[in-house]
Amino acid sequence: MSTLSQFNTFTSNLPLQDSLMPVLFIGHGSPMNGIEDNEFSAKWAGIAKDIPQPKAVLVVSAHWFTKGTHITAMDFPKTIHDFGGFPQALFDVDYPAPGSPALALETAGLIHSTEVGLDHDWGLDHGAWTVVRHMYPAATIPVLQLSIDYTKDAAYHYNLAKELYGLRKKGVLILGSGNMVHNLRMMSWEMIHGGGYDWALEMNDKFKSLILNREHQQLADYRNLGREAMLAIPTPEHYLPLMYTLGLQNGTEAVSLFNDKAVGGSLTMTSVRIG
Repeated sequence: MSTLSQFNTFTSNLPLQDSLMPVLFIGHGSPMNGIEDNEFSAKWAGIAKDIPQPKAVLVVSAHWFTKGTHITAMDFPKTIHDFGGFPQALFDVDYPAPGSPALALETAGLIHSTEVGLDHDWGLDHGAWTVVRHMYPAATIPVLQLSIDYTKDAAYHYNLAKELYGLRKKGVLILGSGNMVHNLRMMSWEMIHGGGYDWALEMNDKFKSLILNREHQQLADYRNLGREAMLAIPTPEHYLPLMYTLGLQNGTEAVSLFNDKAVGGSLTMTSVRIG
């Protein structure tokens, strides 16, 4: 009964909005961006001031890759430090945003293509909190994560995202967090502060052109985009959050790019705003 009561209370406080909440894809890059005030984190903070304050944030992070689809459903998700070799200051960060079991239940109910597990063990990984803590430093807005099913292809995730569209009408910010070009094995420390290999820049430009021209089918079929695409996406986890962002676009919405920069030779921070 308490769960049903929470559900009714939360949904009654989320009336339909006059306009859709924008949707974002964030190139999150190094975990250090979570504690540094730099060009990337400054833009994340600026975006938060430029869009309506959300009722909640739902993050699809590259760092929660699971069999099946799950959503965090605890009252207070823990801050996960899922990295190594960084300064202690990064491990000391706690981002104490609340969760929302009621919104988790509602979101699971919107998805009909698969069963969604209500998770009480995960929390907020660095794909989520390093970005959201710059956007909403007061940590008062509920933050949830939706996992990425590693057994499914990009088209599946693109179509699953469409089932979440109703959340945009209720003021929920849906945020994909990854990187369009992400090949850590080929990373260059000489270009760590800026610069990309020719193949990385070429592929990033191709991705941008397809996004701006709404060629979503080609983006879902990225394996057919040539050798450069395979270098840019050696494994799919950082690319698939983009599919969720694009799947939530309607036919008339404006698309803009920000933080459009290559770093480390083989990684791009290029990010997308829809709406």
